[in-house]
Amino acid sequence: MKNKKINTVISLLGSLLFLLGFVLLIPLIVSLIYGESLARIYLIPAIISLFLGVITRFKFREDEISLSTGMLVCALGWIIISIVGAIPFYLALDYTYIDTLFETVSGFTTTGITVFSNLSSMPKSILFWRSLIQWLGGLGFLTFFLIVTFRGQSGLFQLFTAESHKINMSRPVPNIFKTVKILWGIYLGFTVLELIILKFLGLSFFDSITHAFTTLSTGGFSNYDQSIAYFQQAGYTNYKKIEYVIIFFMALGGINFLVHYKVLTGKVKELWQGIEMKYFWGIIVTITSLILLDHYLHFPLILNKLEETIRHTLFQVISVLTTTGYGTRDINAAFFPALAKQLLLLLMLIGGCVGSTSGGIKLIRVVILNKLFKRELKKISYPKRAVLPVVVDGNIISDSEIFRVIALLFGWLLLIVIGGGITALTSDLAAWNSFSGIFSALGNIGPFYFSVEKMQSLSNTIKITYIIAMLAGRLEILPIFIIFNRRTWRG
Repeated sequence: MKNKKINTVISLLGSLLFLLGFVLLIPLIVSLIYGESLARIYLIPAIISLFLGVITRFKFREDEISLSTGMLVCALGWIIISIVGAIPFYLALDYTYIDTLFETVSGFTTTGITVFSNLSSMPKSILFWRSLIQWLGGLGFLTFFLIVTFRGQSGLFQLFTAESHKINMSRPVPNIFKTVKILWGIYLGFTVLELIILKFLGLSFFDSITHAFTTLSTGGFSNYDQSIAYFQQAGYTNYKKIEYVIIFFMALGGINFLVHYKVLTGKVKELWQGIEMKYFWGIIVTITSLILLDHYLHFPLILNKLEETIRHTLFQVISVLTTTGYGTRDINAAFFPALAKQLLLLLMLIGGCVGSTSGGIKLIRVVILNKLFKRELKKISYPKRAVLPVVVDGNIISDSEIFRVIALLFGWLLLIVIGGGITALTSDLAAWNSFSGIFSALGNIGPFYFSVEKMQSLSNTIKITYIIAMLAGRLEILPIFIIFNRRTWRG
């Protein structure tokens, strides 16, 4: 094949599959530990991945990696690992392949929408695989691939740029490989810390590790249909402490990991000094207060339930803002009146900080759009020749960056309209419910304003639409649509 770009893309995709083949051996080990006769459901996709990986690496030579090549590898890579990663679910469970692909994409993109039920009765290795794919998807499977395969500096940069969030973001150190190692080191450290704390609070080791995986990744898959509410319903003595611990680690997942690096190196003020962090804490306080006000305007204030109401409200606000999607209360329940539901839908759109594991359009883009709006207001009263740049944390935001933010927002709104329209057209869901489903998928958030049973019953057309939306939301629109641009494929 003469096209060097296509050769490079296929070669890199083969390397991704080769790595995935080894990753699939991890749940196989878990199945052996728990005495499950499920070795074949992991061996089959593992052998397929390893075989295709070896063949493609042998037959196709890798060339220089440009940004467009990186984006193609990014988009196709996420699709391929999801296709293969769905095989264990399909072989082990009584679901269609579309349903298992939906669940896998939801896992890898850390969306957390589920079409599975009776979770607690599922094999341990299946639940482990379900949580592991969220953990790997949190910082990105490509960045995991980079740290394992030790790619060259040029290739590292393009692949890292293609998968990471597209705001010009500083790095802990100039070297990309060292940056990726630092980010994964922090991520792993926080995961282990949460695992230890949850185990100390009474969770089993299995529940501790799987919930640590899906908290830091802001993915939200739980081993129980009731989500985090299960621990109260099951009579765990420390259920309140468990909820507060998960609140804390969800917030950590929603914060830029560069901020974590600075805090861990002694710059504690970074937690509240930057404008994005000010918005992060400000939104949490403001939205939590408004939802509490809305709640108490509809329900009488019961003093002995004040802490419980605040805890549930704070939990859900942070869960939705960070796009984790865990629940201690169903967001569709009467506990959240009309205003609360609208505010939570808004949080689904906003998401967490850039450089975090959260979905959404990202807080920094909200900051830029707010600054842009204020600048346009100022222009009315300033002389025409006045130069009024958009400044964030002392840095001038270039026009190209502003145009990219506006284009991305337009892409989001367009996909929401299309996805909401397809959902409304091909189901019996009301307009509000239809939009909540696509908001959840595109924002990689999880909760929506109808039941899991209803999600299970939706047509394959809607599920495929949501699969595309989940991938587009995780990869921030462009890498998915660049696949369909013929010029991108020219070598």
